[in-house]
Amino acid sequence: MDEVIQVTQWLSSITPRKKAKLFFFTTHADAPSPMVGSNDVDTHEETQLPLATTVALHNLKNIDEFLKKKVNTFSCYNVIENEITKTDYEYLRFYSACKYLDVVPPFLDLEKISAIQNKFEMTDEERDYRLLLDSADLVLEKVCDSLKPAGVSQMWTALRKDRNLIRGVETIDIIGFFVDPNPTGIKECLFFFIVRFLQKADKINRANTNRLERLIAQCDESSSCEEGKTIDFIIDSLRFYPTELYPFGFCLIMCVIEGRDGAMQEIEKTMEISRHLGMITHTEKNPTKETIELVKKELMKPKYQFYSSFTCWFMSHGDSNSMVLADGETIEREWFLTSFPDISTFQLKPKVFFMVSCRGANKFSLKGDEFEGQSATCDYYDIGSALIRNRMLDITDSVRDISYVQPMMDTLVAYSTILDHLSGRANTHGSTYVDRACVLMSENISRGRSLTEILEHLSQDLHEILQETMDEDRIVYKQACHYDSFFRKTLKLPYTRHPKEDVHSAPQ
Repeated sequence: MDEVIQVTQWLSSITPRKKAKLFFFTTHADAPSPMVGSNDVDTHEETQLPLATTVALHNLKNIDEFLKKKVNTFSCYNVIENEITKTDYEYLRFYSACKYLDVVPPFLDLEKISAIQNKFEMTDEERDYRLLLDSADLVLEKVCDSLKPAGVSQMWTALRKDRNLIRGVETIDIIGFFVDPNPTGIKECLFFFIVRFLQKADKINRANTNRLERLIAQCDESSSCEEGKTIDFIIDSLRFYPTELYPFGFCLIMCVIEGRDGAMQEIEKTMEISRHLGMITHTEKNPTKETIELVKKELMKPKYQFYSSFTCWFMSHGDSNSMVLADGETIEREWFLTSFPDISTFQLKPKVFFMVSCRGANKFSLKGDEFEGQSATCDYYDIGSALIRNRMLDITDSVRDISYVQPMMDTLVAYSTILDHLSGRANTHGSTYVDRACVLMSENISRGRSLTEILEHLSQDLHEILQETMDEDRIVYKQACHYDSFFRKTLKLPYTRHPKEDVHSAPQ
């Protein structure tokens, strides 16, 4: 069959809503770097203009033309073996979006997708199409689905009132002030236009959605929300880090085994919980400084920008400032923690570090006969008062900026003990902290708990446990853990995800 006919038939089988979503997912706001052929070209013509004309004309002709052009580009594309190109990235995005929406063209060359995945050096686990979907876009899709056409229309009216933001923007004028978003697919096109416009204007990104939340907050709840949804529910969904679908993120486990009884148990537990959470996991036993540098270099590869989050477990001996590596050398804890968050592939994404080591020799000892022999080691606020509001600073958009970000932002560091104190462990089971952390995370999957809620529960649970030193003094003591958070959103634990289920990868 002629390819033109095939493409036409394929497009005619897709609903207008799915066409709008396919366009949105394919014209993703971010892309892995470095990439050939992505010299920061203004993508206005490619992303905003087709959406604007579709809304203005009430037909999806320009969206259809865009999708036809993409299919033709991919059909003629020859995969180059060495360097990653912009088309490589777009091809993977397009395929994953089609797979997600169940509209994969029967004529799409899956062998090319496999060849591109080879260029990205993807493992078998990483060839799951869900990894290629951008989780932030999936959250925005759900927000759109939760709004009625009237709600999106009210958002558009609120945006048009911000003259400083829309001044001189041609696509805004193409759409006009009054919009009828009721025809099928037009609501989606208008919402996605608003999102891409705010992203291009540096008003929102995956970690900063305040400007979008404020537009939604101006909607009338009775006319703007789909059945069972509320304005608060929709806004709350934007206040979580986007970690939709599988995998939940990438997990790096570094564990010094030498001289640490129970270390293998620590590795087994952390691997089990990370896989149970739906993470793709890599383990480094007995790391050295050279190992750490190699891992950092690896994490800068383009494929890691497809991940939604980064988690690191580092387990070793240590003192107040440093950690002991497998070769006996030490590294400064602060150096380790500040070098990983600066990796560009995980920028604006949650990064969690579990630092499991002693930070000194002090113990919160428990004295008295009754303790002898006892040991477990054998959002937004609703400010209703106008008076209070009047006393608050008037923070205007002109003094807000989201383009420059401190490297430690979106990072959480969880310590197994407080400064200058021991971190308890058992001869056979390893770190008490690791054991309890894995148990609590496992118990709270599917309960909608956030990571910080789990860590607070862990702090309570761990501090109840009586531990005993392994030396001849056999001192009974308690351990206190804590965390430092630079999060800008809430990180929820995912529902149980098994990588081997519902996997739809390109052929090898």
